[in-house]
Amino acid sequence: MARLKARTTPLRLGCLFGLAALSACGSQPLALPDQTIDRAATCAIVAAASARSTTKDVSAPLPLAAHGRIAHYALLAASEGGDYIPETAGAVSRRMGDLKERIADGQWQKLEQPCRAAFPAAEGNARALPEAGFEAELQCGELGEFLYSALKAHEGDYRNEIVGYRNLHQRLDEKLARPLLARAGSDLEAKRKLRHAALVAAAGLGNPVGVMEQCTRRFG
Repeated sequence: MARLKARTTPLRLGCLFGLAALSACGSQPLALPDQTIDRAATCAIVAAASARSTTKDVSAPLPLAAHGRIAHYALLAASEGGDYIPETAGAVSRRMGDLKERIADGQWQKLEQPCRAAFPAAEGNARALPEAGFEAELQCGELGEFLYSALKAHEGDYRNEIVGYRNLHQRLDEKLARPLLARAGSDLEAKRKLRHAALVAAAGLGNPVGVMEQCTRRFG
């Protein structure tokens, strides 16, 4: 677990997903921010509001796929420059807490289309994993680590899946030790770049929960 915590900043997103019934009658005009962190945080809140609005029981947990979609915005923001920046993912999580009340109580529906345009990778079904074993395994391992960190607050509702993400990461991490050594040698920075590149690639495949379903079928 020490290695798991060392490479990925915990996102602490769990407290933001249990939104109660959300009002669409706020009077404040909403606009999608230009700044990456605020934009991703805004769209994550919109995704949470949208998911909650379709849930009959407002006290029931959101579907796991909805949690994955919300976490995806932090992952996409952290991957925006082509290199995964853990601090950005954490910043998105914290910014959600600042913006949640204003957006969730406002006319958040008007931001759904701007969010789709701003983050097209967050829309639609998950795309297929790469055919090459090493690339697919590394993407699945890194994504499993990210999702476990992002969603572990929901272990009580989705224990098998969320713990499964961590377990798959650990198995693949052990399996890939030699292939990573062959590609990067003992250079820790080179290994970091390979891992981060894999996570950026995984972010582009779509909803992380859907991607991890593929990972589990193929490598689990």
